[in-house]
Amino acid sequence: MRWQDYIHTDPEILNGKPVIKGTRLSVEFLLGLLAVGWTEQQILDNYPTLKARDLQAMFAFMADSLQENLLFAVPEAV
Repeated sequence: MRWQDYIHTDPEILNGKPVIKGTRLSVEFLLGLLAVGWTEQQILDNYPTLKARDLQAMFAFMADSLQENLLFAVPEAV
């Protein structure tokens, strides 16, 4: 799967955050839902424009981001 076919950035949409193409749903927002306990099915049920492949692309995007060291830990402020 090429996540680039499903996720893009546009400075005019959510200040350039990565979003699922054709939506204003950011990767950050969707990951936040998962982080607080939503299931993939709950996300798909609540956002019917999304498809399972969109979520799969989001995970592929995150995996590539981690492999490319685009994300890293920030030390906690003391």
